[in-house]
Amino acid sequence: MNTTELERTVNHSFKNKELLKTALTHRSYLNEHSSYKNPSNERLEFLGDAVLQFLISEYLYQNYPTSPEGMLTNFRAATVCAPALAAESGRLNFGQYLLLSKGEEASGGRQKEYILANTFEAILGALYLDSQDLDFCRRYLTKNLFYKIRELVSAEKYKDAKSQFQELSQEKRSITPSYKVLKEWGLDHDRQFLVGVYLKKELVAEGQGPSKQKAEQAAAEKALASWEEIG
Repeated sequence: MNTTELERTVNHSFKNKELLKTALTHRSYLNEHSSYKNPSNERLEFLGDAVLQFLISEYLYQNYPTSPEGMLTNFRAATVCAPALAAESGRLNFGQYLLLSKGEEASGGRQKEYILANTFEAILGALYLDSQDLDFCRRYLTKNLFYKIRELVSAEKYKDAKSQFQELSQEKRSITPSYKVLKEWGLDHDRQFLVGVYLKKELVAEGQGPSKQKAEQAAAEKALASWEEIG
């Protein structure tokens, strides 16, 4: 695997090339390559998520000194959600370097939102381990993710469908929505979830997605779209 162009993209020459290779290894690849020595990128994703959560919390704390804790949480959630991370992965062309199984490749794995989002975090984890430099990771994220925050806040894009539906249902009916997984299916690397959103015991909408969070958002979007019938 030639990662020279990718290293230029992330502005870091890896001392441990295998670390970067691991960051690009989807677990489906291991099923078809028993002699492959590296693990999947899941542990690096775990680490990268922790680095990301700390650095964005620090960034928001320093740059939005008058915003309350709840608002900062909303800013953070909107910035590090799967669509936002996947968009950056796509812009940086991470997908073209992924090691995937033939099945995952055939099903469009290089463009799948959750795979690209996980890859963004895995590469961040690899950058942190290889550089041992939190300041470098801070600069990397400022350039490749945090630049979105100003527009997100000014345009109030941090109000996702779940937040909007909660505000609406609390205002109009004094009820906080709840979500329940109604069904899940598919292989581990390609799960699908059907989630229902409820006002008390009333099922008001259903949504489907590759994660519980995505399915909840889809359900909330449908609930918002049909509020006139619900309300």
